[in-house]
Amino acid sequence: MCSTSGCGTGGTTRLAACRARNGHVTGIDLSAPMLDEARRATRAAGLDNIAFEHADAQTRAFPPGGFDAAISRNGVMFFSDPVAAFANVRRALRPRGRLAFSCPQRPEDCEWYVVPVAALLGIPPVGRSVVDAYPGPAPAMFSLADPAHVTALLTRAGFTDVSIDSVEIAQHFGHTVDEAAEAFLGSGPTRYIVEQDAELTYREAHARLTAALGPYATPGGVLLPARYWLVSTENPEVSRDGV
Repeated sequence: MCSTSGCGTGGTTRLAACRARNGHVTGIDLSAPMLDEARRATRAAGLDNIAFEHADAQTRAFPPGGFDAAISRNGVMFFSDPVAAFANVRRALRPRGRLAFSCPQRPEDCEWYVVPVAALLGIPPVGRSVVDAYPGPAPAMFSLADPAHVTALLTRAGFTDVSIDSVEIAQHFGHTVDEAAEAFLGSGPTRYIVEQDAELTYREAHARLTAALGPYATPGGVLLPARYWLVSTENPEVSRDGV
């Protein structure tokens, strides 16, 4: 059995279910509308080994040792108490069960962050200067950008054998530049900038983004370089029979 935390519309959950056709996957998220879409997409895919739950993985009372693995794609950065949350997930894993998740690296190393934020602020897209110019608190999505911090959190939560690898990908943000601009304006730090700047209209923000994202348009969509950490760790608890 596999659990996916912060499953959203279920893309990662469905991939896990396809890999484990003889097993069962549970997707968990706080957003009911996203879960509704996840269920629709799962029915359309003909997958019958998935269940979705409207719950908080930080506090959900999972069956102890009920899962072989837990995975999350860019969801665990938003835990309000990461040590308690990771400990809760660990207790849901069988002995030697594994947790794996991805999370963004430093914001200045993430072009998908630097380019749109710089465009809206009207400054050159130069890594650290963009991060320093951001008008709000550090975005929570980068809370696990420091590998040493991640290792410390997981260790405090009772995990062992922490492995952290760097992954670089071309991340898809929309089929067209307009679609990508809409996506950025709909959430995250870019939306925050527009909401906080009374002089920046939605139309002007959209125009700035389409201009900045134009060079990243390809036949396969708008692709921006992205750097993530791929983290894997193990629940060390042994079963009652000592195995």
